[in-house]
Amino acid sequence: MDSEIDALDQKLAQLVQLTQRLRAENMQLRQEIASALSQQRKSQDKVSEAAQRLEKLLSQLPEDTQ
Repeated sequence: MDSEIDALDQKLAQLVQLTQRLRAENMQLRQEIASALSQQRKSQDKVSEAAQRLEKLLSQLPEDTQ
C-alpha cells in the first residue's frame, strides 16, 4: 500500500512539474506571439506608407500624350 501511495505521489509531483513547465512555456509563446504581431503591424504600416508615397510620386509624373 505504501509503495502505491509513493508511486502516486511521484506521479503527482511529475504532473505538477509538467504543468508548471507548460505554463511557463505557454507564457513565453504568448509573449513571442505578441511581439510578432507588433512587428507585423509595424511592417504593414511601413508598406502602407511606401504605397502612399509611390502613389503620390506616380500622380506627379506627366501623363503620356501620344
